[in-house]
Amino acid sequence: MAECCLVRGRELAQALGSVHGAPSQLASLSLAHCSSLKPRPELEHQASGTKDPCPEPQGPSLLMLRALQELDLTACSKLTDASLAKVLQFPQLRQLSLSLLPELTDKGLVAVAGGCPSLEHLALSHCSRISDKGWAQAASSWPRLQHLNLSSCSQLTEQTLDTIGQACRQLRVLDVAMCPGINMAAIRRFQAQLPQVSCVQSRFVGGADLTLTL
Repeated sequence: MAECCLVRGRELAQALGSVHGAPSQLASLSLAHCSSLKPRPELEHQASGTKDPCPEPQGPSLLMLRALQELDLTACSKLTDASLAKVLQFPQLRQLSLSLLPELTDKGLVAVAGGCPSLEHLALSHCSRISDKGWAQAASSWPRLQHLNLSSCSQLTEQTLDTIGQACRQLRVLDVAMCPGINMAAIRRFQAQLPQVSCVQSRFVGGADLTLTL
């Protein structure tokens, strides 16, 4: 896996333009499982609120990929709310995976919602620090959302389903498997609210093992 991440890092550096600083037209990028991918030092410096001189930027930045439409950051475990808030500024991005990010909280979710308002596919599986409060602030930014994976988000309750049902009217597929705070009654209510939803993955919700397909 480390070798794979190294290759991707080289490809990313090449994709971010020549020495003339030309922005890349890259539309799709996967950095999944690159556990060595770290926040840029200047981003963490800004987040700390210190007044010391900011470190100089080092290496390529995702901010140069202005045409990006698909981005996979699954299991990039060292990414934080601060780095995601600064880097994920892609108004055209349609597909994003932030699954398996242990440091992602409500603050990061709200920041991503503001920076990526055109998302149609979003994966947040195993992001255990995201709560109903975060979704209450973020959901209205994603009216185009069609596929949403919230499996194993242990803090979420039926309140998030109600929020999504009101804000994300184009949703077609939802995965809330292994979310202990969501029960089958809430899922049935959600499907009544959004009858166009074709599939709700709900394994081990409320003690059940069930996939509802219409």
